[in-house]
Amino acid sequence: MEHSTYTMGIDVGSNFIKLVLMGYDGEPEILDKRTEKIRKRDPSALGDEMVQSMLERNKLKYEDIAYLASTGEGDMVKRKRGHFYGMTTHARGGNFFFPEARTVVDLGALYVRAVRITTEARVEDYKMTGQCASGSGQFLENISRYLGLSIEEVGDVSLTSTQPEVSSGICAVLAETDVINMVSRGIATPDIIKGIHISIASRIIELMSSLKAVSPIVLTGGMALNKGMIHADQRGLEESSKGFGGAHHPDASTRAPSVRASGAGTAMRSCARRRPNVPWKPDRTIPPTRPWPPVTKPKSDATQRTRTTPRCIDPQRGHAAADERRAVR
Repeated sequence: MEHSTYTMGIDVGSNFIKLVLMGYDGEPEILDKRTEKIRKRDPSALGDEMVQSMLERNKLKYEDIAYLASTGEGDMVKRKRGHFYGMTTHARGGNFFFPEARTVVDLGALYVRAVRITTEARVEDYKMTGQCASGSGQFLENISRYLGLSIEEVGDVSLTSTQPEVSSGICAVLAETDVINMVSRGIATPDIIKGIHISIASRIIELMSSLKAVSPIVLTGGMALNKGMIHADQRGLEESSKGFGGAHHPDASTRAPSVRASGAGTAMRSCARRRPNVPWKPDRTIPPTRPWPPVTKPKSDATQRTRTTPRCIDPQRGHAAADERRAVR
């Protein structure tokens, strides 16, 4: 089915690149999506390859795309026509999947970010976790690797826990030390994983408390694929004294990773209406910068002597002339 307008949104994260193709005949509709793990590849080249592959798969040309919007680290995308901050795209993406949402929580690989939004998907306020990685998806992946689990297995293993052992939620180094001690004490792997999920969930709830989050709450990002993490978050929100209630999350297999990319695609809708089918032009070549420090012609001895000598000192008599002038004053 052909659409009157097409846009694409690409989200370059720390571990994955997400790409979404959207069509417009009234309300926006997701036509295609793709997710690729970066590994050791160049994100710029990988993003461009994903764009070209999606265009070919849908029998489209780049000129058919009204706008290609990037977010996250997507400012390195070669053929983008606009870039949006992650808070804006999370607000738009959360509103696109859940129009009633008032708080969107991004459970990312490097940090957790909570965004409070309005009914029109505008950002009211936001909070992020600190520099410590104990509340991030990367920390959870490191722990699962140490325990001999793949990141895909962690969620199901966590749900089998009967006596979770909670680790430190303040520092990633202390938390890893706690895990090593738990293994030496013979604590079961499901109980360790469940304890880590509870620890991360407590940090997320503290973050939303400082934000003064408003329900309904939507959980997105890579950790939203983790069933155990979602279960711990929902239990923590329900038991919280802040009255948050439960949390919604997109379908783990299809929506959760692409919320921000979808937000980038919908954010470009107004731009696509104003400037449809703007032809893309490569970035202009930046002229070579001047060498630093700047090259200057060597100066004569007389010039050097005049420039480097303080004005209050007579070159012939030295400091004696300056002393005589001070005495006269």
